Amino acid sequence: MTGVPLLITFVIAIVVMILAISKLKLHPFLAIMGVALLLAIVVGIPLADIPGTIGAGFSGTFSSIGIVIILGAMIGFFLEKTGGAIRLADAVVKIVGKKHPEIAIMLMGWIVSIPVFCDSGFVILNPIRKAMVKKTMCSSVAMTVALSGGLYISHVFIPPTPGPIAAAGTLGIGNNLLLVIGMGALVSIPCLVVAYFFAKYIGKRVKSPSEDNPDDNEVVKSYEELVREYGKLPSTLASFAPIVLPIILMALSSISSILGWQGGLASVCAFLGAPIIALAVGLLCSIATLVTTGKMGEFRDLTDETLKTVGPILFITAAGGVLGKIISTAGFVDYMSENAAFLSSVGIFFPFLIAAILKSAQGSSTVAITTTAGIMGAISESGSMMAALGLTSPVAAALTVMAIGAGAMTVSHANDSYFWVVTNFGELKAQDGYKTQTMLTLLMGVAAMIFIWILSLILI
Repeated sequence: MTGVPLLITFVIAIVVMILAISKLKLHPFLAIMGVALLLAIVVGIPLADIPGTIGAGFSGTFSSIGIVIILGAMIGFFLEKTGGAIRLADAVVKIVGKKHPEIAIMLMGWIVSIPVFCDSGFVILNPIRKAMVKKTMCSSVAMTVALSGGLYISHVFIPPTPGPIAAAGTLGIGNNLLLVIGMGALVSIPCLVVAYFFAKYIGKRVKSPSEDNPDDNEVVKSYEELVREYGKLPSTLASFAPIVLPIILMALSSISSILGWQGGLASVCAFLGAPIIALAVGLLCSIATLVTTGKMGEFRDLTDETLKTVGPILFITAAGGVLGKIISTAGFVDYMSENAAFLSSVGIFFPFLIAAILKSAQGSSTVAITTTAGIMGAISESGSMMAALGLTSPVAAALTVMAIGAGAMTVSHANDSYFWVVTNFGELKAQDGYKTQTMLTLLMGVAAMIFIWILSLILI
């Protein structure tokens, strides 16, 4: 199958996949794998070649990013359980000060969500948000929106959050996570600005039920009391080390390569700077926080909990790799390459649109990120969508990860678990959730994509 029929078949396959996940409530892994198999048969890939193609797409994804995702998730879980995430938030409050509560809570969320899932991060930081609202008398809704935005931004843009790690690995820059982290931090800036001003704006127009009907009997603990509830916390340095040390090691590896270092020092830098090793060092630092806080007895249970959480992510990511391999083998990219003039006008917006459609349809940002990355393929493969779009450099791949992340936050609504975490813990009515959370994610996603497009004009 070639030409327009092939393009129509691809579109139908994506629609079927979305409907299977969102309407039929089929697990994303089964939906993606099923659609990939059906697509392979319909487009005419020889039946004898299909199992090998599926196996190559599946195993290729696991071999490149599986361990990295697990290590990143374990770091986040250990920081969450030891109170290291609270210590990170505490450091932000001390730096920013309590005179700017929206900025403080937003930056708290942004930092905490680098290692911790945004859903968990909101639950962890929500008591602090409530305490700061009580102390500063600022808008509860503004603080909810600011916290939600800060958490969501790093969740879709910055490794070691599993989504961006998976996308980087699938696109072929898994060994250059430092570039992705740096790009994620850069793209975060306009999103943070949008989140702050929107929080200030919407906080004056939407009130939570608790603000309309304040309960004087409600006991809201002070910020200091909440911190003390965790018992013995790891030090600020120990809490930052699992995040900062891997970045430093990856930076040293990049510096060594740029400066052309030779000999044993270069080998050591290259070894320690590999993402798997760098994150393993970060994991050791997070394990040290278990020791210092007396929670080492929970080590096995926490590890089991981590593996149960990241297992579905790994399998969905691998399924996305299978779909991407089928698309590449089917010759879809060859057809797109023949229409390069049209594609050049779409460029970096293509992965954004695919991710946004997937996100809005089925709700999960991680599924949208990993599936879209699988569709795009690796920059090293001549038959990938990345090659068809001309996005073949590491910088172009990093910007594509950002574009996918921007699409994967556009938009959060009723089919997204995070939407309900924010509305329930933020004490918002469902209809107000659309005015706040849904509108926030739309504005941030569009602002991020505009910024990414500008960066692409300069850097690509």
